[in-house]
Amino acid sequence: MSDRITAADVVKVAKLARLDVTPEEIERITGQLDGMLEHFADMDALQLEHVAPMTQPYPLQNVFRDDVVEVGLDHDEVLAAAPQAEDGRFRVPPIIGLDS
Repeated sequence: MSDRITAADVVKVAKLARLDVTPEEIERITGQLDGMLEHFADMDALQLEHVAPMTQPYPLQNVFRDDVVEVGLDHDEVLAAAPQAEDGRFRVPPIIGLDS
């Protein structure tokens, strides 16, 4: 087992999180968390004092397509297909202020 995290630590956190874990899961999770902590320790050991902080490692450009105005649906044709239309708009049943 690990000296960074123990099965008792995993059981305690699982209990606090209201998780029901089996002994097999406790063993597996303990190993996974230990591996993560080992990786973090490796990163802590890196000499990064002379590395400038950055917000994005790759230069980004706008990845969105250009806005292009296109012909939409015909207003009168759409209203003609509606169940009810009034004054150039869809008519829908009221939902606020109904007396039930």
